[in-house]
Amino acid sequence: MFSFNPPKGFLSDKTILITGASDGIGKCCALNFANHGANLILLGRSTEKLEKIYDSIHTSNPNSITIHPLDFAAASISDYKQVADSIEDQYDRLDGLIHSAGMLGARCPIEHYPVETWEQTFRVNTASIFLLTKFLLPSLRRSDDARILFTSSSVGRKGRGNWGAYAVSKFAGEGLMQVLAKELENTSSIKVNSLNPGGIRTNMRKAAYPAENPESVPSPEILMPLYLYLFSPESKGIHGESLNFKDFDPLTHIKSG
Repeated sequence: MFSFNPPKGFLSDKTILITGASDGIGKCCALNFANHGANLILLGRSTEKLEKIYDSIHTSNPNSITIHPLDFAAASISDYKQVADSIEDQYDRLDGLIHSAGMLGARCPIEHYPVETWEQTFRVNTASIFLLTKFLLPSLRRSDDARILFTSSSVGRKGRGNWGAYAVSKFAGEGLMQVLAKELENTSSIKVNSLNPGGIRTNMRKAAYPAENPESVPSPEILMPLYLYLFSPESKGIHGESLNFKDFDPLTHIKSG
């Protein structure tokens, strides 16, 4: 298992935006990144949950935290633009973007897939990562060492029956990561990668595998050393990579210093 023990506060001068921050992996990232001093911009569907996370962090950390409740399934282009404009006004730069929000959609054959659910799943899993990345790139370019991390899945790298829009939208996310990485390769210090976390104890996992014992899969906390590493100076040589938590080895992926 990958291990990384950064010095306390190593993110104290960084501003990180996390989507899906009200639950699961996104929430776990918010709490862990705050513990290492990051200023946070938290996006999620539930205002109540975001406010609880805000309060939880502020009881022990003096970090700057901004919450933006936003339902990606219903958000318009102008909604994303307003979020980006608000961030531009409040912060001089953005140092990281974690795309953690996701929608499972239906588990059924393509022939029987509900069209509205297909469209909603693509709005959450594909349109949101494109629009946020597009509108936030100017802020990310102002950082000396920015990171963008897309959340991937094994079914978004090798097709599997009955995974429908979730799988196809994750393939699209992989494509966006690869195209963006090539575009930024020689024009920016921004590093772009995707990460397949594998089976993790989340509400989405429970919906996908309702008969599974939740205690048989690890909590999101097990991922945090790798997430922190990917936003540390040590990972600067990793760019344009489709990473897997299960077998991650930095020596396999680092291309340059």
